[in-house]
Amino acid sequence: MSGVCKEELDRSEMQRSVIPLLRRSRWFSSSATGGVVGSTSSEKIVASVLFERLPVVIPKIEPIVYAFQEFSFRWTQQYRRKYPDEFLSRGETRGKGDYKIDYVPAPRITEADKNNDKRSLQRALDRRLYLLLYGSPYGAPDETPVWHFPEKVYENEETLRLCAEAALKSVLGGLSHTYFVGNAPMAHMAVELKDDEPKIPSFKRFFFKSQVIGTSKLHIGNCKDFVWVTKDELIEHFPEHYSFFNKMIIS
Repeated sequence: MSGVCKEELDRSEMQRSVIPLLRRSRWFSSSATGGVVGSTSSEKIVASVLFERLPVVIPKIEPIVYAFQEFSFRWTQQYRRKYPDEFLSRGETRGKGDYKIDYVPAPRITEADKNNDKRSLQRALDRRLYLLLYGSPYGAPDETPVWHFPEKVYENEETLRLCAEAALKSVLGGLSHTYFVGNAPMAHMAVELKDDEPKIPSFKRFFFKSQVIGTSKLHIGNCKDFVWVTKDELIEHFPEHYSFFNKMIIS
């Protein structure tokens, strides 16, 4: 068999092995009816947003990490290069003048921390904060108000991320101070039908991550109440899904 024929044969075999993988990878796509491939006609898709504020100050170093850094510094000092005293004295004379800068570091503990004001972004500055809303999300029994993420039922949006953007926009009034991390969801949860709640059909909730940028105050609306909570505080609101959110949120 010639080299050219063997190369064409290998290429055709590769194409036949890749096509089934591509077909299986396209598990989500919009259809003419606005549904989702792989789900039943009665199953709803919900796009939820994990809206986070990144740490504002550097987190405190753990004692064991500080001890290791101190040991590492002392160890390297034994083998550091020694410079002549006259060389080091030149650096001390630089920058001297009549001016003086008084630097006062900002406090780590703010008034919001002292008052336990969870509606403020000026709290837990060394931690990540996440937005929770108090209202009636999709799937709530008898529309009972509960704590939940910004969300929206998928309708006829071109992509699921646009649905997530619409959910966050309905709460903030705009997206000028937000940044969505990627186009794909970070996690999903399948909510099964309960026997005691026959009116609530099964649905799937897809989570998208978005971050606060360029502001320290946001106007939250379209809900009865809201809070900015840390990961530990967030999990306390969803004890039945502790394992899921503990794995999804890494902080």
